[in-house]
Amino acid sequence: MQVNQFKSSESTTVTATATTKSAFFDASKLPWADWVMPGTWFKLLNVNPITGGFTMLLKVEASNEAPVHGHLGAVEGIILEGGFSYDEDHGYTGNYVYEGAGIRHEPNTHAGGLVMFAVVHGPLCGYNGDGSVAGIVDARKMYDMAVAAGAADHIEKPAHWE
Repeated sequence: MQVNQFKSSESTTVTATATTKSAFFDASKLPWADWVMPGTWFKLLNVNPITGGFTMLLKVEASNEAPVHGHLGAVEGIILEGGFSYDEDHGYTGNYVYEGAGIRHEPNTHAGGLVMFAVVHGPLCGYNGDGSVAGIVDARKMYDMAVAAGAADHIEKPAHWE
């Protein structure tokens, strides 16, 4: 199968879109903010107000046993440092991880902890011991937590969140 490659052309009628701000941001300048589970921190990179999803860096302390939580949308990520497991399924530095929508699980970080880049395509759900919903973490909740931590100036607040 032949692939048509994109090529530059001087005779095109299509032009590049003008931007009002840089596409790049130095995430190392953001502080790590406390997240919703003990021993976890986050850096919010972006929000999707339509799906309730968000993009973040997630940091988890060593040997952390997360409570059961659910994904209303899929989550994709790259493990940047350390690793984590679901029982006998292990992920390490450099691994891509995909957690499908509707999944409930209890991940455990390895002895070296974890730093992960994650794209969360929809809200997360935490549960109480009796199975009832303890809380929902969506784009707006993440944005509000980042604002409270002084770490959201790089994100334009959606107009309909006023």
